[in-house]
Amino acid sequence: MLVVKDLQVAYGAIQAVKGVNFHVNDGEIVSLIGANGAGKTTIMHTISGLLKAASGSTEFLDRSITALPPHSITAMGLAQVPEGRRVFAKMTVKENLSLGAYLTKSTNYQRVYDLFPRLYERRKQPAGTLSGGEQQMLAIGRALMSDPKMLLMDEPSMGLSPILVKEIFRIIQECNQTGMTILLVEQNANMALSISDRAYVLETGNIVLEGPAKELMGNEEVKKAYLGG
Repeated sequence: MLVVKDLQVAYGAIQAVKGVNFHVNDGEIVSLIGANGAGKTTIMHTISGLLKAASGSTEFLDRSITALPPHSITAMGLAQVPEGRRVFAKMTVKENLSLGAYLTKSTNYQRVYDLFPRLYERRKQPAGTLSGGEQQMLAIGRALMSDPKMLLMDEPSMGLSPILVKEIFRIIQECNQTGMTILLVEQNANMALSISDRAYVLETGNIVLEGPAKELMGNEEVKKAYLGG
């Protein structure tokens, strides 16, 4: 579904991503794990069109999206749940969801409310009054309103309590079980690997390890660096 080939991204003289290659198959959950500054968010922003690659290519559903603007990529069915949630604080929950449907004109709020009953209860509240966990649910719901074929999820567990982290990961699995393909960027390597089919380990802009998630959970290097082993 998604193929990234020799992706290189730079911020001025600093090369943040150095010739990265990976792919995501239809129906998979694939994780990119790595420390802060490894290049994970840069890769996500480049795939979604928010950043331009210095070289390399990105294909989604066998079509190049390398030079497309973000709204065109979203219209093709690739939606991003951004790091830090980025909800519109003064707008209501329902207004935030409606922005997610801007391109598709979807009115399927019920799909989101079924997944997140708390959002239905708070649909008339300003998004800024929600807890961190509820805002993360809203960010995911907003992306789902565009009826995507694939979700890019950037650090969905950031800043959440352990109980809410488990809830968010349960929801990610539920989305996947309905047929949603997911590329997940996550510092919580334990949780990410526990729900993923495959994973890639990123260090300073390079992929240094890849393979089935269960294999990586047993890898001694991964254990020492990311799993507290």
